[in-house]
Amino acid sequence: MYKWLRELLFLFDAEAVHYFAMNSLHYTPFSTGVLQSLFRYEHPSLQRELFGLHFKNPVGLGAGFDKNALYLRELSALGFGFVEVGTVTPKAQPGNDKPRLFRLPEDKALINRMGFNNDGAEAVKKRLTAWKNRQLSSVNRQLIIGGNIGKNKVTPNEDAWKDYVQCFTALHNCVDYFVVNVSSPNTPGLRALQEKDALRKIFSELQNINRGLTAKKPLLLKIAPDLTDEQLDDIVSLSFEMQLDGLVATNTTISRENLSEQSKLKSVKIGAGGLSGKPLAEKSTAVVKFLATHTGGRIPIIASGGIFTGKDAAEKLAAGASLVQVWTGFIYEGPAIVSKICGQLAQHN
Repeated sequence: MYKWLRELLFLFDAEAVHYFAMNSLHYTPFSTGVLQSLFRYEHPSLQRELFGLHFKNPVGLGAGFDKNALYLRELSALGFGFVEVGTVTPKAQPGNDKPRLFRLPEDKALINRMGFNNDGAEAVKKRLTAWKNRQLSSVNRQLIIGGNIGKNKVTPNEDAWKDYVQCFTALHNCVDYFVVNVSSPNTPGLRALQEKDALRKIFSELQNINRGLTAKKPLLLKIAPDLTDEQLDDIVSLSFEMQLDGLVATNTTISRENLSEQSKLKSVKIGAGGLSGKPLAEKSTAVVKFLATHTGGRIPIIASGGIFTGKDAAEKLAAGASLVQVWTGFIYEGPAIVSKICGQLAQHN
């Protein structure tokens, strides 16, 4: 059924359809119970213990889908084991000019240049706090929430650490783990923060605060798929030095490899932006495998990039990932993606 609905939705602007679809779920009366009965899949073999947290299944939603923590109820009902909100910046910002989200359906891919559009740390904090309070009184198993944090566009790189500290401090009591995002291609100069010295400064400041807190939160780093082996070696070295709790591999790519000729022509017209979806699958899996091998499996990895089916998820897990995230796959496969992936993984356990 979703296949036919998708054909209709794809006739309209991608970003507008995103909010239309999620708002439709959000404002439909009694939708949560219906969604749970249709799409939630649970099996003991899917449960994971990681970062001191209990995940009901290993399939999460990557950052960028629910930037402002508006749809947690609906996403929980769809069966996600965890949801990463954000990327959140200290101050609200509109992001880049529209249009900024584009489909390449021939290759099951997207190009986005959103630019960290979000309501800011304080607004997201209020929503997450309200969500957490509702969860404490709920009989349902609590949804794991990750806080993906970044810097404002106007903040110079030498002061970027201050933005990450501000977001960490604001969201500390209302998320379960943090992901430092320095790998989006859509904020000018951001990827320069993936260099070892810049990352050391950011994580030194965050860890100094974290160690002084009673309730310490896991700290993860999200990296780009476009790093060289030498840069990945630096990431591995830094992960041990800074005692990171995990890595997220990977963000979108600036490459246009593995696209069909039709999509390549479209991508030229679209211009700048990060590519996600099926064309990224092989590259992201290779990065996951490199990291798992070079860390000796001692640093957990959340894999993201080209995950549409249980087979795709299993490949990432076999490469060394502990959890997986979908984003583009959710757009193309629809609301049943989590239950389908979980069902396929459970059958092979």
